[in-house]
Amino acid sequence: MRHGRGTAGSRPPGRGWLLRLVIAFSFAQGAVSMARPAVSYRALSLGADERAVGVIAGVYALLPLFAAVPLGRRTDHGRCAPLLPVGVALIAGGCALSGTAASPGALAAWSGLMGLGHLCFVIGAQSLVARQSAPAEQDRNFGHFTIGASLGQLVGPIAAGALIGPDMDRSSALALVVSAAVAAAAVTSLWRIEHDTGRGAVAEGPAAGSAGRTARVPVLGILRSRGVPAGIFISLAVLSATDILTAYLPVVGEHRGIAPATVGILLSLRAGATIACRLVMTPLLRILGRRALITLTCLLGGVLCAGIALPVPVWGLGVMLVLLGFCLGAGQPLSMTTVVRAAPAEARSTALALRLTGNRLGQVAAPAGAGAVAGVAGVGAPFLTLGALLLVAAGLGLRRGTPAQECSASTGRALAKKN
Repeated sequence: MRHGRGTAGSRPPGRGWLLRLVIAFSFAQGAVSMARPAVSYRALSLGADERAVGVIAGVYALLPLFAAVPLGRRTDHGRCAPLLPVGVALIAGGCALSGTAASPGALAAWSGLMGLGHLCFVIGAQSLVARQSAPAEQDRNFGHFTIGASLGQLVGPIAAGALIGPDMDRSSALALVVSAAVAAAAVTSLWRIEHDTGRGAVAEGPAAGSAGRTARVPVLGILRSRGVPAGIFISLAVLSATDILTAYLPVVGEHRGIAPATVGILLSLRAGATIACRLVMTPLLRILGRRALITLTCLLGGVLCAGIALPVPVWGLGVMLVLLGFCLGAGQPLSMTTVVRAAPAEARSTALALRLTGNRLGQVAAPAGAGAVAGVAGVGAPFLTLGALLLVAAGLGLRRGTPAQECSASTGRALAKKN
């Protein structure tokens, strides 16, 4: 018997695929989070100055920009899973080759390869979650998926710090080789992770049944879809806040006499609170709804970001960072669902790729802008700027909703049953 728009005899994927994807993402993100500071130390050991280190870090984010949309197009009209092992291979190769680089130029090239691998993995993984999640499960599944990134971001820098010692040349090379092995371990969780099913996000809307046969939607057409630009901006604002917080909290600590070890603990508290937010995403959505949760977390996050510029004691800074980490935990997964539901059914992977493109642009522009602001107005000024950015995101979250995007969990369950 044929079930709705699904393939005859197809079965919905079990939850095991999501757990395996989270595990794989933890290894892949952990490898990247370990490798990026190791690359900076490696560059310094090769004689690079601060400007060259910045260029190498920028290549990681800039090079993949040209590949994001083509990869999204390919995923819209094919399978998601092949991008995952390709991404792992590129990450592992970029890490290992960075450990053997003999010049800053070579290091920049391998750093770009690592960034391209991370982009491949994330596009494939996000598209997989969108495709294999029923409408009522998208927010929860995207929230659980991003726990993998948070775990990697929590453990990776700690592991890099433990491996890198006074002999930066040798110890940074060791850290990069270890990160390559960590990335390779992600492959063990990817076997047969994609199911051939007509259920989930692809089953939404009348256009979904012919998604594979329709013409490609132009990029401008995707960006004109109501909700897509807002989702991209919210994601950019939240990621920029996370990146600047990681980069500039040590500077704030230096100016206020806070020990580096204490700064590391403060950043770990922020990461732990982000994981906690994603673990309780489902009850929060049940109480508040997606629109209110995005607006409230961005609003509170903006106020807390601005508050970091104030001369508060260390314990007060710790409380603020825990609250801020919790607020920042909601933006990324909910912006994924926003983009998936707002984009045309046949261009959802491309829309997710555009969201990642916005993230990468933010990773390039935000540190440069923060450095310029800090140079003119002091180390607290970047946090005031980020506070304003998050307040704008809160405004977009408040006005972005449409009836189709704000469908309730009961409507989502009804759609899932119908299919």
